[in-house]
Amino acid sequence: MKVDTGVEFRPNGIGDAARAAEALGYDGAWTTETNHDPFLPLVLAAEATERIELGTAIAVAFARNPMNLATLSYDLQNLSAGRFVLGLGSQVKAHITRRYSMPWSHPAPRMREMILAIRAIWESWQQGTKLDFQGEFYSHTLMTPFFAQGPCQYGPPPIYVAAVGSHMCKVAGEVADGVIAHSFSTERFMREVTIPMLLSGAQRAGKERKDLTVAYSGFVVFEDTPFTEEVKRAARGQIAFYGSTPAYRPVLELHGWGDLATELNKLSKEGRWDAMGELIDDDVLDAFAVVGPLEEMATRIHARFGDLVDRFSFYTLAERKPWEGIGEERWQSLIDELHSF
Repeated sequence: MKVDTGVEFRPNGIGDAARAAEALGYDGAWTTETNHDPFLPLVLAAEATERIELGTAIAVAFARNPMNLATLSYDLQNLSAGRFVLGLGSQVKAHITRRYSMPWSHPAPRMREMILAIRAIWESWQQGTKLDFQGEFYSHTLMTPFFAQGPCQYGPPPIYVAAVGSHMCKVAGEVADGVIAHSFSTERFMREVTIPMLLSGAQRAGKERKDLTVAYSGFVVFEDTPFTEEVKRAARGQIAFYGSTPAYRPVLELHGWGDLATELNKLSKEGRWDAMGELIDDDVLDAFAVVGPLEEMATRIHARFGDLVDRFSFYTLAERKPWEGIGEERWQSLIDELHSF
């Protein structure tokens, strides 16, 4: 199991943070797209490191176009000497249309076509062939030598797709190299929905499970730190936030918690964010988070996700580094133990 971490946007120290992550033994460092661009920090991280993989988890796909993403990805693949992973997510309709002022329709087919278009652009650059991609959502038929990047000596980077619903999981299996399972996924949901749908898509393309990477950022609560209760509250709040989103309702419904999804959505519309977290009881928390002492955490993570997940990262809660209250040396031992499985 590979163990990943995050790279935060900050005016200073991105390179130092990436270098420290590499020294700790992490296999990958990922950026997210919330209130900052996800690609810019990876430029600095690439310059500061030699081994660690660098990726976006995620970049908002529909806020951009295939040519834009193809160009950014090849640039980062070259700057990192072949260590870049393009992780894409669809976001939800309100953000795409109202925050980004971009079109929204049929997210799974659109994502599928976007990835095929990106690959067509890369193939044009790699092989020097005519660019002629014409789809329902995207069309790319012009590529002159002046604008072509040319071959990348490291080859095209892998593409992962963030997915919750069955349709997007199938797209990830068919046209991508991996899936980024949403943190709002339980072990049961991954076993009964995510992985079967991923393999269904893979079968369409003649691929097998070994051809795909499953990456997952999981909620983890250590019971033996000074911040345990603080982190538990933060976990309940984040789970409640995700649970209030209609697109993620199927996860709760699978567990028989459909009424909880309804109530969380109602409270979110009323702006009662604090009250939402109070609805996440211990049963719900335990379904979404691995809770336990540090000495047992690697074993518990492996028992729950070892046969499901290829890359695991710790969902950051309460704006704390995961090893706060644990110590860097003990944290490195935890990473080493996860690597041993």
